[in-house]
Amino acid sequence: MVTLYGYGRVAKDELPTENWKNEIWKDGLANIDEHLNNVGKKSENSNFLSPPSLHRRALNEVQRWFIEETRLGIPVEFTNEGIRGLCFKGATCFPAQIGVGSTWNTELINKIGKITGEEARVNGYTNVYSPILDLARDPRWGRVVECYGEDPYLVSQYGKAMVKGLQSQNIISTAKHFAVYGSPKGGRDGKARTDPHVNERELHDMYLEPFRVAIQEAGAMGVMSSYNDYNGVPITSSNYFLTEILRNQFRFKGYVVSDSWAVGGLEGRHKIADSYKETVRLAVLAGLNVRTNFNAPQNYIKPLRELISEGAIPVSVIDNLVKDVLRVKFTVGLFDNPYGVPEKADEITHSSENEKIALQASRESMVLLKNENQLLPIDIKQWDNILVTGPNATNKEHSLSRYGPSDINVITVLDGIQTYVGKQSQINYFPGCDITDPNFPENELYPMPFSDENEKMISDAAAAAKNNDLIIAVLGESEHIVGESRSRTSLNLPPVQRKLMDELIKTGKPIVVVLINGRVLTINRLDRDVPAILEAWFPGEYGGQAIAETLFGSYNPGGKLPVTFPRSVGQVPYNFPTKQSAQAGQHAKGPNGIGNTRVSSGLYPFGYGLSYTNFEYSNFVLSTDTATANSELTIQCVIKNTGKYKGDEVAQLYISDEVSSVVTYEKVLRGFKRISLKPGEEQLVVFNLNTKDLSLLNNDMVRVTEPGRFIIEIGSSSKDIRLKGSFNVE
Repeated sequence: MVTLYGYGRVAKDELPTENWKNEIWKDGLANIDEHLNNVGKKSENSNFLSPPSLHRRALNEVQRWFIEETRLGIPVEFTNEGIRGLCFKGATCFPAQIGVGSTWNTELINKIGKITGEEARVNGYTNVYSPILDLARDPRWGRVVECYGEDPYLVSQYGKAMVKGLQSQNIISTAKHFAVYGSPKGGRDGKARTDPHVNERELHDMYLEPFRVAIQEAGAMGVMSSYNDYNGVPITSSNYFLTEILRNQFRFKGYVVSDSWAVGGLEGRHKIADSYKETVRLAVLAGLNVRTNFNAPQNYIKPLRELISEGAIPVSVIDNLVKDVLRVKFTVGLFDNPYGVPEKADEITHSSENEKIALQASRESMVLLKNENQLLPIDIKQWDNILVTGPNATNKEHSLSRYGPSDINVITVLDGIQTYVGKQSQINYFPGCDITDPNFPENELYPMPFSDENEKMISDAAAAAKNNDLIIAVLGESEHIVGESRSRTSLNLPPVQRKLMDELIKTGKPIVVVLINGRVLTINRLDRDVPAILEAWFPGEYGGQAIAETLFGSYNPGGKLPVTFPRSVGQVPYNFPTKQSAQAGQHAKGPNGIGNTRVSSGLYPFGYGLSYTNFEYSNFVLSTDTATANSELTIQCVIKNTGKYKGDEVAQLYISDEVSSVVTYEKVLRGFKRISLKPGEEQLVVFNLNTKDLSLLNNDMVRVTEPGRFIIEIGSSSKDIRLKGSFNVE
């Protein structure tokens, strides 16, 4: 019922020693987490990191000890992170989940899952902590970069594809963070991982739905309990969440592992226990199977044994919790085949086929936000001198995550552009500025002088811009200002980057902005004054190549936003879907007019993304105009590429309930398809709707499909609707 963090974290040894027979795990362990995966200072110096075959032999040896030297000979699970590819030295690296979320391609996400699972399995890991199913509803939150998007249907479909991909490789997918973890008060992170302001209806309609789908429709065998509370009860001590919802409602058959320190947080963070022993009692009785923490396993097992001997925890409870862990170990075949073939690890890890999928993911994650006067794609023959500037032009760390692969060769934007352009044009590079100035984030509150170094970099880049024909400015964030424990109070670009852009815009030269960021940003000035903007997110190891191909036209961007871009942080929360009238504007005139006091509209809507070509929607056909509660409806249309470039379009299906017994959302996403069309080519796109797609939680919190009129919309974004129809449910 406990995790041992691996070498470099808690474990002091890479391989078993004689002293292990004196450790508490002489009786076995649930799992060993992140063992020899290159995380932790000691682990980075391990002799067993590469080649992968050597690493696999090391894990085989550890496994052999548990089978041959422990009391019952129960194999141990090796667990690991895997939200951007396996957290392992030299594994295949993919874009951040927010970038993958922009692909709107579940087949691709399934392939990412298969690759991550396969590389995990051959390297000895049988349980991967992925996918993250939190909703990115508050962009101030630091971990938005690790989320697929803000919409529960979109995230559910991604999660289902990822879980199926991972578990197809005979490993366990552990979905996280269960539950309501991504909506803390004010988007705060770090120690303030608590107090989500989410009502009961939102809880079930929005935040639990991705987990329900992952468990019921994809068969996820792992869940990680989160740090936060809900309505005053911490999730990790909540029988309602860990037993009633997971076991009884969702029929979950795997095991629940705590996020690190989630158990101790019952005392240290939430103050609902006066001792660590009491936190153990609360968590176990709630239904927690396995505790994970950055300290010794005996710190948990000893008080647990005391509680059992005192009668505070019935043995029957322990039996059921252990049974879940054993069931998972049997499911992945640890009792039948606990060892792996080392040579396979060398063959499969970061193979050429896996690299192709990583590059495809980087390409498909690109979202074109603006393209005034068709500045993009860049015609190399038109520009003799191109300036590349900005702090992310040569940055690599955005694709080196604590939760993803390490020691990989990240292609920077500058590298990608120089390789693509070659000698066809002169590429000149000036850094422009750092991601942030030393006074950040204080200088977001009031003006402060920038460092002499940044002032010089800005003036050098501005002077160089005058002697170049075109500017490519690569801006955004780094792992230092977005990620775990890195929430923000502003969504603007850091002040030093805004100063750089002020000076570049003054030159009057055409500018293409490439954004490399992990959250939505309020980029109103760029949208107004810069002709072309490409959103690249954190693009993975092949990001620089994918960005260059997109800028110069050998790849046509087809990604769509999985999140809404607000105009101001003061609008937050501002997202999709929204309740009826919840994001409406204010009347400026009339008897109750209050004038123009507020920015009401968003900058870029959910589902938005441009292309170098154009798509025409036609031939809308609805299979029936009258349905019963048990009907399945078919909706179809034809999409044609009417432009001159081959391109991808994402057709999106939205439904609205005209009148309902409770307040519903203005519209909800209920289908999407990414298709690729050559110029002049057309394709029939078919969507299927069933009763569940039309349902709501009524006044009694029972899910029902009510009679009435439903509106069907098909479009290129949640705002760009091309076709519309309706039907009645009897």
